[in-house]
Formats: sequence, C-alpha cells, structure tokens
Amino acid sequence: MSDATRHLLAVDIGGSFTDVVLQAGDRRFTAKALTTPRAPEDGVMTGIAEVLEHAGLPAAAISLFILGTTLAANALIERKGARTALLATQGFRDVVEIGHENRYAQYDLAQDKPPPLVPRHLRFGVPERMNVRGEVLLPLDEDAVRALAPELRRHGIESVAVAFLHSYANPAHERRVRDLLQEMQPDLYITLSSDVCPEVREYERTSTACANAYVQPVVAGYLGRLGKRLAAVGLDCPSYLMTSGGAITSMALGAAQPIKLVESGPAGGAILARQVAQQCGIRKALSFDMGGTTAKVCFIDDYEPELSRSFEIGRMYRFMKGSGLPVRIPVIEMVEIGAGGGSIARVDALGRVLVGPESAVADPGPACFGRGGAHPTVTDADCVAAVLDPGRFASGKVTLQPALAEAAIDREVAGPLRCDAVHGAAAILEIVIENMANAARIHAVELGKTVEDYTMIAFGGAAPLHAAQLAARLGITRVIVPASASVGSALGFLWAPVAWQSLRSMHQRLEGLDGSAVDALLHEMEQEATEAVRRAAPASDALRRRRVAYMRYVGQGHEIMVDLPEGELSEERTAELRQRFESSYGALYGRVIPDLMVEVMSWSVTVGTAQPALQTATLPPDAATVRPQSRRRIFDAVASDWVEAGVFERATLAPGAGVIGPALVSEDQTTTVVPAGFVARQDALGHLRLERREPQA
Repeated sequence: MSDATRHLLAVDIGGSFTDVVLQAGDRRFTAKALTTPRAPEDGVMTGIAEVLEHAGLPAAAISLFILGTTLAANALIERKGARTALLATQGFRDVVEIGHENRYAQYDLAQDKPPPLVPRHLRFGVPERMNVRGEVLLPLDEDAVRALAPELRRHGIESVAVAFLHSYANPAHERRVRDLLQEMQPDLYITLSSDVCPEVREYERTSTACANAYVQPVVAGYLGRLGKRLAAVGLDCPSYLMTSGGAITSMALGAAQPIKLVESGPAGGAILARQVAQQCGIRKALSFDMGGTTAKVCFIDDYEPELSRSFEIGRMYRFMKGSGLPVRIPVIEMVEIGAGGGSIARVDALGRVLVGPESAVADPGPACFGRGGAHPTVTDADCVAAVLDPGRFASGKVTLQPALAEAAIDREVAGPLRCDAVHGAAAILEIVIENMANAARIHAVELGKTVEDYTMIAFGGAAPLHAAQLAARLGITRVIVPASASVGSALGFLWAPVAWQSLRSMHQRLEGLDGSAVDALLHEMEQEATEAVRRAAPASDALRRRRVAYMRYVGQGHEIMVDLPEGELSEERTAELRQRFESSYGALYGRVIPDLMVEVMSWSVTVGTAQPALQTATLPPDAATVRPQSRRRIFDAVASDWVEAGVFERATLAPGAGVIGPALVSEDQTTTVVPAGFVARQDALGHLRLERREPQA
C-alpha cells in the first residue's frame, strides 16, 4: 500500500483530553475528546468516531493504529494498581523500603519517603543466591516456592514481581520461579526483574519490577477492552503502543512490560519536536509541551532528544529528585511539572500565589467549563484575560463561561490579594510562566545547556497560548508552533520508529577489557532487539542499530551514555571508546580526570526501523503584513493593561504573510498568542514561526 493510500490513526490519552489524529494520505483530521478516567476507552472511541466521520472513512479503512496512554502512570501515582506480591532473595525483601538510605531534602527532619507499592506482609523471601558473576551460591528452594502458592491465593494476589540478587547476571532462578508459579496459578501475572531491568542496582531493579507487576493487570485489562471495542466497529489493523523511549512497539510487548509506557504521551511530543526541528533545519531545539495537566520541556540537539535510563514516578516533595519511586527504563529525558491548563491556583497563608501541581483534570475541569469545577485554574486565567474564544474551545465541545472563571479567581486569588479578578488572573499567569521558566533553566543547567541558544517548539492545547511569553522569559528569540499543535503528541506517534532496546549489565574496565566477551554479549542483544522489532513490524526492510556503553570513572556512582565505535572491540577501538567517553564527560562536566581508570557498567543495543524522508519546511520571502479578520481586547500581563489585538484565522494565513503582535492566531483547538514585539509567519508546511524583533518591556 502506498503512503498516499495509507490511513494512519494515532491516539494520545492525556489527563484532561484524549487527542486523536487521522492521517489519510495528504489529508489530516484531528479531534479532542474529554478524557474519561473511569473507562479511558470511552474517550478513545468518541475521538475516533469523530475523526472518521470528518474524514468520511469507515473504521475498516484504517491501515495502522498507535496508542499512547497515561494509564500506567496514573495507576502508579494514584496507587490504583493490582494487588501485588514480591518474591525476593531471602533476607532482602525490604530492599524496596530501605532504598539508598539517603535524604532527598537534607535539612527537612519531617520528610516522608514514598511507601513501597508492595506492603511488607506481601513481600516474601525465597532461599536462593547468585553471586555477581552469575554463579550459583545457593540453589533455588523449589519447595519453598511451591509453599507460597496457597499464601498468594489467600491474599488475593493478582500479580507477582520476582527480583533476586544478581539475576541480571544469571536469570535462571527467576525463570524457574515463573515456571513453577504458572504451573500452580496459570492466571497469575508474573514480572521478572531480569526481563524488565537486567541491570545492576538492586533497589532500582526491584522497584522497576514491582511497578511493572503493579500496573500489568490494569493495562492488560484496558488494552483487552479497547481491542474488543475497536474490533466491534471494524477497526482491524496492526496496532502499536508508544513507549517512553520515543519508539513504538507491539501490543503484546507493551502489555508484558507496561512500565515502559509511563511517559508515552510526552515521548510522542518529543518525537514531533524532533521532526519539526529537522524539517526546519534547527539543530538546537527546546520542545515545550503544555496540555491540560502538566508541562514538559525537552532539549533536542542535532535532531536527537536527550535520553536517559532512569525515571521517578510520583515525586512527593516539590518535584525534588529522590522523593519518588525509581524505575529504570529507556526514557526521553525531560522535565515535567504540574503546570497545565487545568492546574489549580491558590493563595497560601503567606499571601503567595501558587499554581499546581494539583489539577482539575477533565472532571470536573476548570471553573469556566461549567461542569462543577470550583477552583480557579490556568485556563480560567486565560479566559478572564480574553485570549480564549469561549465558543471555539476544544473545537466547540466546551463552551467556556468567563463569568464562572472570574468568580472563581475573585474568590480564591484576587480576594486574598485585594485586587480585581483581571489582575488575579495576571498573577496566576505570571506564576505559571515563571514556574515553567525555572524548570527549564534548572534542566538546562543539569544537562550543561545554554537555553538562549535554542529555538522553542511549542505544542499541546495550552502551549501556543504561553510559548512566546515563556520564550521571552528564557531569552529565546524564536518560537515555532507546528501545524496541528494542539494534538502534537499524538501526531508525533505517527513519526516514531518501531524500535526495541536490549540492555545488559556486564562490568568491564577499559584497561584489560575482554573484547570477545563483550562482542558476544552485544551480538546476543542485537539479535534479541531485532527479533522484537521483526515481531512488531515484519514488513520492515532496513533497520537501524545503535550500540551504547554506560561508562564512568572508577569510584564514581553514576554513568554517562557513550556511543560505541562500529565493529568488534579491538584494542584500537577500546582506545577510541575512551576518547569518546572523555569528550562526552568533558562536554557535560567541563573537565576530565587524567590518569583515572574508566569502567563500563552496562551495554545496550537499540534496533529500529529507518526514518522516512522528510519534507523541508521552507519559509517564503517576507510577504506583506496581513490585516486581521477582527479585533479583541485582551489583557497584557507584561503591560498590566488591556490592549487591542488583531485576530487572525490560521487556516487563511498565506505562507510568508506577516502577523505583527499583539495578535491572536485562532484555530479550532488552540490559539497562538503573538505578544507585542513578536512577528509571526507561516511556512510552507503550515508551521507558525514567531520571532522576537525587539526586547519585551
């Protein structure tokens, strides 16, 4: 089937809205439906029905379906997963509670640690022991495992995590436990730490296994229900899931390791930003994704997002690192804060305006939705500032009620501040912009980036409203709002490759590295990853490969990611690997440590489908400035006054035509705010490019 006749469907389930994109040849149809948390498949089916109706296509015409979901993340954060047990090496069942014994807030004597997903009475020790080389020190006590079966049934256990010491080096004992449990309880979900996280670091590996086991029945049940609903309407085509690492995988692999789906939506957004950056020839891009619940920022250099192997879920303490549940999965590195359209604003006892992380989500939603929401949100502030068209919000599905927004802000923000509702709204917007700017600055420092050197790519329903102001706060002069920005993450799914990462821990010092052993391991991992990709995309021809070593100086606690040279690891290539490590280390930390030995802790091989050729988003020569279709008075928070802004329909803008701020560029699912001092022009692919021509006052 040619690209012109393929019909591709992507769905991203967010905290507030479910976004749907249908790419039917050269035509694109989008929809936003309110997310239905109690039965997420309802919102999905509503959105799919809408885009199919707009396109005039039956469900059977869909060639490919891709889904990204927050279901796994929400189950973990809200503690609404399955009843789970942990089987650990005898004497080590409390690893998930002890953690690292460090303090994430050094001087807070009352700090709390996140409680383990598996309570102590559901954690069981099993007599067995491997050493660090994978040699058996104590054989597995199979009778002890069999004796646990009645105990699991008595406690109503639905899912089991198995995490034994050094199983990354030899998974034989974990696999035998799985076989024994399946013989006795075939309907039991079983997660092996050697499958989901075959790496050193006992705490992180056990935590990852517990998290996967905790959400697996929930995700598997949801995918099963959704599959039946899709089949019932005639949608029977290859289906995929978006992973946190920016690739898509089969439903079967995603259901087996749902922990790898926790950041699927944000990952799709990063993929969109990467593609737009490549189309526009921008080698330094900062993706800014702001939806209804959160805002995400990701740095993209040379068309590749930053990648990481670690992630924390449900941080308890001001989003501070170390205060959440650690998982080790392939994930696109980004900072995520509770700053979305639905983020709730309030004034604390000290008279400070606070925004988020609590969100009104889809139900009841912001006060202006008129669905019972009582607390003021960022969307309410935008509504009072008059930058939103009440009749066009979310394609007209929600008719905004400015009076309700004004009343909520007056009651909970403006009243305590002793100002009017408009200035209360301005205070909310000022704080949410500064929260996002501060998160971006800190993230840039952590990664050794200079944020002013980047071009911002803004998407999500709320990002175009605030992108230019955020860019000005960060010293960024250029902003791109892609075509179909409001459903950007779902659109990114359509550009993601089918890929799988295989990873193993094998400690090696560069001095005396066993090249033949490492080459054999890399070959085994490449075969594993290739088979996973072939199962998900059997028709793919060319596959891409990336081999990586996780390296550090001897004695350090954490590694950095370094690409391996091509070919076998000869002595010459080992020397080249050290040079690459020192180059990466120096770029990140500003120095290298001479004469100190270097070691590799883990190795990975990622295999994926090749990226299709991209169109170039050319920007035509400057055309004449266009006249607005109408004008509207909006509140300018910078000037602290009402200003008159031109209102333009994005669909009618000709390529190259100039829009001078202050202005609003409207479309069905979002609005781009062009502040004073910015000029906006649309390129040949429909991306709206904003450039700051003069400094903000």
